[in-house]
Amino acid sequence: MSNTETQAQAPSPPTLSAGKTTLDIALRVGGLFLAIIVVAAVFIIIKPNVANLNMGGSVLRSMSSVAIMALGLTLVIVVGEIDLSFGAIYGLAINALAVMWIVHGVSVYLAIPLAVALGALVGVFNGVLVTRLKIPSFIVTLGTYNLLYGVTLWVSNTGTFNPAYPPPDRTVPDSELNFFVSLTRPVGSFHLSLEVVWMIVIAIIVGLLLHRSLFGFRLMAIGGNPEAARLARLPVTGYKIAAFVLCAVLASIAGVLDFSFIQTSQPNTGLSSTFPVFAAVIIGGASLTGGKGTVIGTLGGALLLAELQLGLSILSPGPHVQQIFLGAVTIGAVALDMFLTRLRKSRSS
Repeated sequence: MSNTETQAQAPSPPTLSAGKTTLDIALRVGGLFLAIIVVAAVFIIIKPNVANLNMGGSVLRSMSSVAIMALGLTLVIVVGEIDLSFGAIYGLAINALAVMWIVHGVSVYLAIPLAVALGALVGVFNGVLVTRLKIPSFIVTLGTYNLLYGVTLWVSNTGTFNPAYPPPDRTVPDSELNFFVSLTRPVGSFHLSLEVVWMIVIAIIVGLLLHRSLFGFRLMAIGGNPEAARLARLPVTGYKIAAFVLCAVLASIAGVLDFSFIQTSQPNTGLSSTFPVFAAVIIGGASLTGGKGTVIGTLGGALLLAELQLGLSILSPGPHVQQIFLGAVTIGAVALDMFLTRLRKSRSS
């Protein structure tokens, strides 16, 4: 057989690389969902009465807001950046909506898009500072996190708001209150929150955007090899800003939906969500080096965390156990990602 024929039969390096990457993702996601099944089985064995559809609905509801924020963070991490401000954006959106609607009488139909638009402006602010001033995204968004918390304290005057119990000199129309509550109303015989449906719809949209569009392909390319992306004249700046904006918008939407479900705003709302959301993304297989992340993996990470949180709360071993589990699982996920990255490099060399 001639050398020419041998070369023609050999797979091209890009094809091999794509195949290995697909296999790595499949193994990572498969392992994640196996862990979800194992954890569920352990909790059912320990506490058999948790095996019911109502408990499943509670797990899905508790994962929904984390998953929505995590989907936005996935886009930022895929493009090779980090966002620490989404929790503060979540809280700002809730409190801005509460103040506009309950205190100042702005119609809820206008207050909701204004709250989401405010989050989008924060995303533009983050993206511009990172891309134009070349400040590391970790520093920018850490600063934004504290800045937004201060703004939230100022806007809310450190107060709490409930649309069902407005201040004495204010009224909330029943039609607006009913509309707002209906955003996350229970549906079906098992009282599954409509917030779960919002999560699924958003996941489908982000999935199509990330895995089935030119936008997603370019995000992966920019995060995987920034220098090659610049040489290919990809609009790196615009795509990174877009990722920050989408992350901020999804954080704002998650805040609005949680406010609808809980119906109470607090000035520190969302600040504790930073670590769980990050954990969901990393457990789901996204790489902190950029260029890698999947919607199904992020949803799986959020589901595993919600399952652990709810299961441990039922077993009541103490809040310290939940924190230990969360930290251990996150460290394990990062360690696994680093191991797989080194393994891929060794196989390609």
